[in-house]
Amino acid sequence: MSGTSSPEAVKKLLENMQGDLRGLSLECRKKFPPVKEAAESGIIKVKTIAARNTDILAALKENSSEVVQPFLMGCGTKEPKITQLCLAAIQRLMSHEVVSEAAAGNIINMLWQLMENSLEELKLLQTVLVLLTTNTVVHDEALSKAIVLCFRLHFTKDNITNNTAAATVRQVVTVVFERVVAEDERYKDTIDQPVAIQGNSNRRSVSTLKPCAKDAYMLFQDLCQLVNADAPYWLVGMTEMTRTFGLELLESVLNDFPQVFLQHQEFSFLLKERVCPLVIKLFSPNIKFRQGSSTSSSPAPVEKPYFPICMRLLRVVSVLIKQFYSLLVTECEIFLSLLVKFLDADKPQWLRAVAVESIHRLCVQPQLLRSFCQSYDMKQHSTKVFRDIVNALGSFIQSLFLVPSTGNTSATPSQTGSNASGNTGSAQTNPGVLGMGGGATVLPAFEYRGTWIPILNVTVQGSAKATYLEMLDKVEPPTIPEGYAMSVAFHCLLDLVRGITTMIEGELGEAETVSQTTTETTSLPAQSSEQQDLQSVSDQSENELVSRAVWEEMVNACWCGLLAALSLLLDASTDEAATENILKAELTMAALCGRLGLVTSRDAFITAICKGSLPPHYALTVLNSTTAALSSKSYSIQGQNVQMISPSSESHQQVVAVGQPLALQPQGTVMLTSKNIQCMRTLLNLAHCHGAVLGTSWQLVLATLQHLVWILGLKPGVGGALKPGRAVEGPSTVLTTAVMTDLPVISNILSRLFESSQYLDDVSLHHLINALCSLSLEAMDMAYGNNKEPSLFAVAKLLETGLVNMHRIEILWRPLTGHLLEVCQHPNSRMREWGAEALTSLIKAGLTFSHDPPLSQNQRLQLLLLNPLKELSNISHPDIRIKQLECVLQILQSQGDSLGPGWPLVLGVMGAIRSDQGESLIRTAFQCLQLVVTDFLPTMPCTCLQIVVEVAGSFGLHNQELNISLTSIGLLWNISDYFFQRGEIIEKELNKEEAVLQKQAEEKGVMLNRPFHPAPPFDCLWLCLYAKLGELCVDPRPAVRKSAGQTLFSTIGAHGTLLQHSTWHTVIWKVLFHLLDRVRESSTTADKEKIESGGGNILIHHSRDTAEKQWAETWVLTLAGVARIFNTRRYLLQPLGDFSQAWDVLLDHIQSAALSKNNEVSLAALKSFQEILQIVSPVRDSEKPDTPPAINVSVPVVVGTTTATSLGRSFMRTDSIGERIGRYNGSEPPVITDEIEDLNLWWAAWNSWYRIGSESTRPPITCDKLTFIPSQPFLTALIQIFPALYQHIKTGFSMDDLQKLGVILHGAVSVPISSDASPFILPSYTEAVLTSLQEAVLTALDVLQKAICVGSESMQIMYPAIFDQLLAFVEFSCKPPQYGQLETKHIANAKYNQIQLFAPAEWVALNYVPFAERSLEVVVDLYQKTACHKAVVTEKVLQNIIKTLRIPLSLKYSCPSESTWKLAVSSLLKVLSIGLPVARQHASSGKFDSMWPELANTFEDFLFTKSTPPDNLSIQEFQKNESIDVEVVQLISTEILPYANFIPKEFVGQIMTMLNKGSIHSQSSSFTEAEIDIRMREEFSKVCFETLLQFSFSNKVTTPQEGYISRMALSVLLKRSQDVLHRYIEDERLSGKCPLPRQQVTEIIFVLKAVSTLIDSLKKTQPENVDANTWAQVIALYPTLVECITCSSSEVCSALKEALVPFKDFMHPPASKGASLWLPAIPALLVMPSVSAPGGSKRWGWWMAKDSVARLKQQLTTPKCFTSERSMVTRRKEKYHPWHK
Repeated sequence: MSGTSSPEAVKKLLENMQGDLRGLSLECRKKFPPVKEAAESGIIKVKTIAARNTDILAALKENSSEVVQPFLMGCGTKEPKITQLCLAAIQRLMSHEVVSEAAAGNIINMLWQLMENSLEELKLLQTVLVLLTTNTVVHDEALSKAIVLCFRLHFTKDNITNNTAAATVRQVVTVVFERVVAEDERYKDTIDQPVAIQGNSNRRSVSTLKPCAKDAYMLFQDLCQLVNADAPYWLVGMTEMTRTFGLELLESVLNDFPQVFLQHQEFSFLLKERVCPLVIKLFSPNIKFRQGSSTSSSPAPVEKPYFPICMRLLRVVSVLIKQFYSLLVTECEIFLSLLVKFLDADKPQWLRAVAVESIHRLCVQPQLLRSFCQSYDMKQHSTKVFRDIVNALGSFIQSLFLVPSTGNTSATPSQTGSNASGNTGSAQTNPGVLGMGGGATVLPAFEYRGTWIPILNVTVQGSAKATYLEMLDKVEPPTIPEGYAMSVAFHCLLDLVRGITTMIEGELGEAETVSQTTTETTSLPAQSSEQQDLQSVSDQSENELVSRAVWEEMVNACWCGLLAALSLLLDASTDEAATENILKAELTMAALCGRLGLVTSRDAFITAICKGSLPPHYALTVLNSTTAALSSKSYSIQGQNVQMISPSSESHQQVVAVGQPLALQPQGTVMLTSKNIQCMRTLLNLAHCHGAVLGTSWQLVLATLQHLVWILGLKPGVGGALKPGRAVEGPSTVLTTAVMTDLPVISNILSRLFESSQYLDDVSLHHLINALCSLSLEAMDMAYGNNKEPSLFAVAKLLETGLVNMHRIEILWRPLTGHLLEVCQHPNSRMREWGAEALTSLIKAGLTFSHDPPLSQNQRLQLLLLNPLKELSNISHPDIRIKQLECVLQILQSQGDSLGPGWPLVLGVMGAIRSDQGESLIRTAFQCLQLVVTDFLPTMPCTCLQIVVEVAGSFGLHNQELNISLTSIGLLWNISDYFFQRGEIIEKELNKEEAVLQKQAEEKGVMLNRPFHPAPPFDCLWLCLYAKLGELCVDPRPAVRKSAGQTLFSTIGAHGTLLQHSTWHTVIWKVLFHLLDRVRESSTTADKEKIESGGGNILIHHSRDTAEKQWAETWVLTLAGVARIFNTRRYLLQPLGDFSQAWDVLLDHIQSAALSKNNEVSLAALKSFQEILQIVSPVRDSEKPDTPPAINVSVPVVVGTTTATSLGRSFMRTDSIGERIGRYNGSEPPVITDEIEDLNLWWAAWNSWYRIGSESTRPPITCDKLTFIPSQPFLTALIQIFPALYQHIKTGFSMDDLQKLGVILHGAVSVPISSDASPFILPSYTEAVLTSLQEAVLTALDVLQKAICVGSESMQIMYPAIFDQLLAFVEFSCKPPQYGQLETKHIANAKYNQIQLFAPAEWVALNYVPFAERSLEVVVDLYQKTACHKAVVTEKVLQNIIKTLRIPLSLKYSCPSESTWKLAVSSLLKVLSIGLPVARQHASSGKFDSMWPELANTFEDFLFTKSTPPDNLSIQEFQKNESIDVEVVQLISTEILPYANFIPKEFVGQIMTMLNKGSIHSQSSSFTEAEIDIRMREEFSKVCFETLLQFSFSNKVTTPQEGYISRMALSVLLKRSQDVLHRYIEDERLSGKCPLPRQQVTEIIFVLKAVSTLIDSLKKTQPENVDANTWAQVIALYPTLVECITCSSSEVCSALKEALVPFKDFMHPPASKGASLWLPAIPALLVMPSVSAPGGSKRWGWWMAKDSVARLKQQLTTPKCFTSERSMVTRRKEKYHPWHK
C-alpha cells in the first residue's frame, strides 16, 4: 500500500487523472459535449482537491462520485475507444483505493449496462476483478450484481470470454471469502460469541454477521440454491448455471476456507442444512443404480449415474469428510456408508474405481480414520464405519478374484433387500482370462483359483494420487484398465496398515516416554492384556487411557478384514515384492497388536505367517487350534459377509526342499517352497525384531521354527547352536542348492534370534522360556516310550537362552531350572544324570558370573541360583541326594563367608533330611549344621537365624541318635547366647528387613505372613527358638525333654528382657501354655509300666522307673519354669490385655498339678504357686536373680497393687541392653495397674488355692493301702501360701472365705503321716515342738487376725470365726482329730515298724499338744486385744473360750499332757481378767447370760476335779498345783464377787456353794500322814473360807439390792461354820482322848476366828445391809459354840473365847413384842463408836451409830414400821443418807 500512498505515487495519480480527463475531453469534444464539460470540470475539481487538502487520497475518496462521474458518462457513450479509456481510468482510481461505496455502486451499474450491451466483456471482467480485489467497498447488492455479471459472462457463446469469466468467478468467490477471513482477523480480539442458530431458523437470519461474512453467506447460500436448480436469493439476475460448475465452486470454497465454516455457526448451519442434503440428493442415482439393466453409459437418463457429477460429488464428499468431519459427524457417516456401497460388485466399474480412489484418500489420513473410529465404531448403536471400510476393501478384493460366471459371489442378500447373486460377467473379466492364457504370468500379478490379476504401479507409497477423480474435463466414464482397482485396493490396505501402525506406534512411543519420565517404573510395552490393564490403570493418565481405547478399537475394527484380505493376497501373490509387502504388513500388524496387548489379533497375524512358512495342510496342532477359532467367524459388512479364506495349495511355487515331518509316526515327506522360506525369514525377522511383544505367540513361532528346522535337518551342536546334520532314520533330507546357500544364513539368524533374547524385556523373555519349556516337554513325552532321537531344539535353545541372559538370569531361572528339575526326575537315567549335571553347571555358571550388582548385594539372585539345589531335596533318588549334600559342603567350604542370602536354601537342604533317611546321611547333614553354628553365624544374614533354629530343632527331633538330639539342644543354647550378645545388630537388621517386607506386602495388598506376626522380627526369632525348644520339651525321650526344658527356661530367664512388651503375650500363650498343656496331657496319660533299663546297660533309679515318673519330672520342671517367669516378669505381663486370662490358665495348671496323685508334682505345683504369690514390689534390675527370695511367711513382703509400665507406651527398642532394662526403672513414673483387675487376679488365685486345699485335705471315702494321702511338705507348702495370698485379697475377704479357709486348715492339720516319713517330720514325742505344717496354720491365722485388727469395722465381725477356729485346734490337745475312716496309730506305737524295711507303711497321727497349746496362747493373746469388740461380745466368744477350756480343765490330770491344763488355767485367768469387766459392762444386754453357768461349771470341774493326780506327783508339784487353784479362787474374790450386783444371782450362788465346798478340808485316804496336811489343800480351803468371810462383811455396798452378795456370803459362811462346829463336836466326842487330826484342829480354829471376825464385821456394817435372818443365823451359832467348851485343845479354847466375847453385845432384856426383832442389836449398835471404821476413821462409825440409835428410837415408837424389812429400807432410802453430811 505504501506504493500507492507515497507522495510520488499521489502526484503521479493526480497527473494521470488529469491526463485521463484531458484525453476524455478531447475524445468527446465533438460528439459528446456533456462528457467534455464534465471532464473539464473534473480537472478543476481534482486541482482544487489537490490544492486544498493535505491528505489528497482521502479527499479524492470523499469526492470520488464527482471524480468518477466523467468516466461513467464516457462509458455511457458505448464508444469502444472512449469506453476503454474510461475503464482504464476507473481501474487506476480503484487500484489507488480512492473509490467510495457510492462511486463503486455507480461503476457496477455502468458495468452492468456494458455487459447487457455485450461491450468490452474481457475489460469488464478485469474491471470487476480490480474493483473487488483492491478494496472492500463493494457490498450487498453491488457485490451480488458484480458476481452475477461475471456469471452471466461465463455463459456467453465466446469460449475465451466463457473461460475468463469462469476463472474470474472462481477468483471473485475466493475474494469474497478472503474478505471474511480478513474481517475475522481484524475483529478477533473484540469478537462476540455469535448467537446460537436454531436448528430450523430462517435462512436469512444473518443479522448477526459482519458485512463481509454476510456477503459470503449470501453467496454460498445461492451457490447451493443454484446447484440444487433453485432460484437464488441474492444473486439476482442469474440466467443459467451448470451443476458441475456449481459443485466445483462449492468444493473450492469448502477446501480453501474451512475455518469460515468452522468459526461461524451460520455457515455451519449452511453446511448441515444445505450442502449435505444436496450431496445426498445428487448421489441418489448412483445409489439406486444396479449394473446389468442397461449397458449404455449415456448421461441422458436421470436414473443412471452421471460420471462428471458423481466424480465431483465424491470430491466434495472428500473435502467435507476431511475438513468438516467434526461438524458433520452424522452426515459423514452417511457419506462413508455410501462410499462403501459404491464398492459393491453391482456398481459400474468406473464408480467402483473412483470410490476406491476416494477411500484411498481416506486411508492415507490415519488421524481421520482415528476420528471415524472414535465417532462411530466406539459409539453404541452406531454404524461401525471404520470396520466397514476395511471389510469393504477386503470384500472388494475378494470379489475381484471370484469370477461371476462360476456362480461364486461375494455378496449375499442384504438387509436393504438388494439382490446380487448370479451377476453376469463384468467388463474386466475377459482380459484377465486372456492375459493368463497368453502366458503373461511372468508379470507381477495375483493368481487365485484360475483368476489372474496383474499388479499395476498405480501410486507412490503413502500418497493417494487419484487418476479418475482428477478427470474434471471428462464427460463420459473412462475405461478402467484391468488390475487398476485391485492395485488401488492393495495399496489402500498397505497404506492403511502403514498409516495406522505409524500413527499408533508414534503415539505409543510418546506415551511411554511420558510415563517413563513421570513414573519410576516404566510399564513394559509387551505385557499380556491383563497386566497391561493393571499397569495402565495405575500408571497412565486419563488421556492415555482414552487413547489406548481408541488404538485398541481401531485395531479390533480392522484386523479381521485386513487379515482376510492379506491372507488371500499372500496366497495369490506370485510376485516376490508383493509377497514381501504383504508379509511386511502382516508383521507390522502383528507387532502393533502385540504392543497393544491384543492377543487374539496378534496370534491371528502370526498364525497366518506361520502357516505361510509350513507346507500346505501340515499337521501342526498348535496352528490348527488357533486358526480353527478364527475361521469359524465371519464378519458382517453392511449386508455382505467376508469369509476367512483358507490359503489354497494350488499356487505354482518353486519347491526348494523336501524333508520329514516331526511326528511320533512320520509318514512320507513334505516339501518347502521358496515362498515358505520367505515366510520363514519373515517369521525369524518378527521374532528377532518384535520378540518383546510376542508374548504367548512364542509358542506358535517356536513350534513352527522347530518343525522347519526338523524338516531342513538342522541339529544342535555345542552350546546349543544348530548346524546342518543328518537324520537318524528315514530318507535323507533333500535340499536344493538354492536353499543350501540359505541354510547357514537361517542357522545364523536362528542363533542371533536367541542371542537377541538378551534385549527382550523380562515378560517377553518369560514367554520365550515358557514356549521353549513346553516344546521340551513335548520332546520328553516323545522320548518316554522309545529310543527314537527326540527333537533337541527346545533344550538346545533353553541352554543358549540361559547363557546369553546370565546378566538377568533371575528372569528365566525359575522356569529354566524348574524344567531341568523335571528332566532330573525322568525315568531315563542318562537323561536324569544329564539334567542334574546341567542344573549344577548352570548353578556354577550363575555363581561364578560377575553379576552387577555382585551376588553379595543381590539377595534375590543368590536365592534363585541356589533354589534348584534345595529343590533337589524333593527327589528321592539317593544318588542325587548324595550329590546334593556334597555340593552343599563344597559351597560351605568355598563360599561360606559370602553365601549371604543363600543361607536359607543351604540350611533348607540340611533341614530336609528326614529320620528315615539313614544315620550316615543324618550325620553328614548334622556335621554341616555344626560347622554353620560354630563358624558362620556372624557372617549369615540375621533373617537366616530363624532357619538355623528350625534346622537345629529338627535334628533334636531325629530319633536315630540321642547324642545328635542332645547336641542340637546345646547348639540351640549357643544360638540363644549369640542372639543375646549380638542382639542390637540382629534387631536392627531384622527391622530393616521387616520394613521392606511390610512395604512389599502393602503393595501387593496382602497381610505380611510370617510365624508369630505381628510380633517384632527380633522377638519372632526368640519365639521360634522358644517354640523349637518347646517341641523338644515333649519329646518321647526323657533326657531330651529335661535338657530342652532347662534350656528353654534358662533362655527365657536369661534373655527374656530383650523381648518387646507385646511379645510376651505370644510367649505366654503360644509357647508356655501350649507347652504346659502338652506336658500335662502326656503326664496324665503316661504309662505306669515299670521300665527295666534305659537302653544298653544303663540302670534306672526307682524314682524314674516308669514313663509316668519320667513325665512327672518334666511336668515339675515345666511348671516351675513357667511360674518363675510369671513371677520375675510380672511387671511385663500385667499390662498385657489378657493377663487375667493367662493368670487363670496358669492357676488351672498349678491346680491340676497340685491335685495330681504324685507327691513330686503336687509339691512342685505348690512351690510354683508360692513363687507366683511372692510378688514383691518389682525390683527391675538386670542383676536380679531368677530364683525367688526364700519364702518367709511370717513377714510377707507384699504390695497390694503391682506397679507396671503403662499400657499405652510403645516399647521401642533402644541401643543397648542396659538401656532396654533401664526402661523399667527410668525416670518415668510407674503407672498403677488397675486395682480391680489386680484384685480379680488374687481372687482367682484364692479360688484356685481353695480348690486345691479342699480337694487335697478332703478325707478319702474308702481306706485301703492304695489311698493317696497328701504329704506333710505338700500341706505345709499349701498353708504357707495363704499369708502371701491373703495380703492381696484382704479387702474383700468375707466370712464365707474365712469358713472355707477354716475347713482347709482343719483338714490339713488332721492329715496323718506315713510311719516311713515320721522320723523325718516329727520330733520325739517328748519334745513339745510344732511341725512346719502346724506353724504354717497358726501363721495363717495370725496374718488374718492382724489384718482384721487394722481392717475396717466390717472385717472385725470375723474375730469370732477366728476364735472358733483356734478353739477347735485347742481341743486337739485332748481330742486329736480323725482323718476320715483312716486308722492311725499313736506315734509312740508306730516307731517300731521302722525295723521292718519293707513292711507296708502305717499312718501315724501327729502330736497335737504343742499345736493346741500354741493355739491357746494365740487365743488368749487375741482375746486380750479384742475382748471389747462388738462381734466378740455378740458372738459369745468368751463363753466359747470358757467352754473349750473346760475340757482340759475338767480332765486336769487326765490330760494327755500335764502342760495342757496348766496352760488352760493360766489362759482362763488371763481371759477372765479381761473378759469379766466386759461381761459386767454388757450385763444388762443379756449377751453374757449363758456364759455364767458355763464359767461356774468350769470352776467347779477344775477346782473339784474328778481325775486323780498321778502317783508319782511330788509334794512340790502338788503345792504348785494347789497354788494354781488358789489363784482361781483369788480371781473369784477379786474379779467376780466384788461386782456381784452385775452378776446373775444363780451364778453367785453357785460360786458361794463352791467356796463353801472348797473351804472344807478334803483329803484323800491314800495320802500318807506326812503328806496329808499338804494334800488336804489347806491353803486352798483357807482361801475359800477367807473369801467367804471377806464377802460376808463387805461394807462397801450402798443399797440392799447391791448387798445381796454379802447376805449370801454371810448365809453360806454361817452355815459353813455351823457345819464345821457340829462336825468338830461330833469328832471330839467320838475321838475320846485321841487328839484330832491337825488339819481338823486348824480348821476349827480358823472357823472360830472367822466367827469372831464376822460378828465384829456385822457390827460395823450398816444395819440396813444385815437382814434379820443373818442375825438369827449368828445368834443360832451361840449354842453350838457353847457346846465346844469341852474341847481339849488349848488352841481351840483360846479361839473359842475370842468367838464368844462378841456375843455379850447380844445380851438384852426381853422387850415388847413389836421391837423384839431389833433389840438384840441395840447393844452392838451402842458400842460401835469404839470400833475403827474400815477407812480408819472413828467419826464415820460414830455417825452411823448415833444415827442408828436415833432412828431405832423412832422406830420403836412406831411399831408399824417393823412389819417389814422392805418398808424400812425403802423409807430410809427416801429420807436420809447419813454419809451425805
